[in-house]
Amino acid sequence: MNSAAIGMIAGILLVLAATTGGFTGFLFALVLGTVGLVVGAHLDGTIDLTSILRGRGRG
Repeated sequence: MNSAAIGMIAGILLVLAATTGGFTGFLFALVLGTVGLVVGAHLDGTIDLTSILRGRGRG
């Protein structure tokens, strides 16, 4: 599936969230979509979250 089709599906899902959940549902869908995008990009190897998720040394 190409990026345009994925973007179209994401747009349709955001419209559905906005119409059924109002503005709060829209924001919730946007936050969950962003989290899903970041996790998916990490799993694909596009971004590296290990430095963020790893705790800092105590010394």
